[in-house]
Parts: sequence; structure tokens; C-alpha cells
Amino acid sequence: MPALDTPRLALRAAGRADVAQLFEVFSDPEAMRYWSTPPLTSIAQVETVIARAASHFADGTGMLWCVRRRDDGRAIGTISLHRFDEQNDRAEVGYILGRTAWGRGFMSEALSAVIDWAFAAMDLRRIEADTDPRNAGSIRLLERLAFKQEGLLRERWIVDGEVCDSAMFGLLRPEWLASAGARANVPHR
Repeated sequence: MPALDTPRLALRAAGRADVAQLFEVFSDPEAMRYWSTPPLTSIAQVETVIARAASHFADGTGMLWCVRRRDDGRAIGTISLHRFDEQNDRAEVGYILGRTAWGRGFMSEALSAVIDWAFAAMDLRRIEADTDPRNAGSIRLLERLAFKQEGLLRERWIVDGEVCDSAMFGLLRPEWLASAGARANVPHR
């Protein structure tokens, strides 16, 4: 797993030391309100998420970064790249941040680093994001990072018995390069 650093954050593979702190994030009903699964109810479920992430990285089907604050090492969320499509140079991004870290720009900082890395190191052409259209915070974040809403998939998810739609967003490499969010030397194509 590539390690990514920002001024305030360290993004690394999740490990055993992160389980309790990530459980705080993934068990919080408010943080998980728009996630594609209900809140987790046990530490064992977080251990399964981390084990699955390691397996996905090993077989090349996904990557999961644990987002940690650099000042105290505390795990405050995750970012994933998954659904890789090598033929079409695209992947999907997913993210969650613990409620205690909301409103401080942490996810914008972390997601910018992942986007820079994905366009440069993976040579992606496109990154996609799927969010619940009621998740105003996530939509604001995506739009700030130059993602464009491209459509709405109605009744795409059933989460804990609730039928939910998906707002689909896309970000193209030239849009990222032209945006204020681009920080790294991402090669033009």
C-alpha cells in the first residue's frame, strides 16, 4: 500500500492498532447515515473490513487507506479506491470520516492526496463517486474537488430496509488539473 502524507494527515493501510478507533467511526449511526451498509455493531466486523481490504490490495481489486491525524496518530476515517477498470483507466472512490473530525477540511485534504496519487501513479483518466443525494456534505466535498454530477440511479441501494438513490459523480484528469484542488505534478495526457 502506498503511504500518502498531507500537512495534517497520514494515509496508510489500516491495521490492528486502528480497529478500536475505526469502530468508533463505523458504529456511529450519524457517520454511517448514508453508507451502503448499516452501522457496524462489533469490533470483529471492523477486523473483517481490514482483512478484506488487505485481500483486495493483494489481488489488485482495491485499496483502503486509514486516514490518521499526524499530530496524534488517531484514525479518523478511511478512503478507498475500488472497482478498478484497467481497460477504461477508471476507478471509484469511497470515503468516511468520523463525526468528531467533521468541518475541519480533513477529508478534502485526504481525498485530494488520493486523487493526485491515482491520476499520477495509476495513470487513471477518470475517478467516479457514488453518494446518497441527501448527503449534502459529501456532495459539497465532491463539487469542491471538481467532480461533476452525471446522473441519478433511482432505488439503487437497500440499506437496513431503506431504499436509497445514488447520485453519480465523475472527475476527469483534465478537470482535476484545472482545479484548485490539484497539488501534485500529475502528468497531462
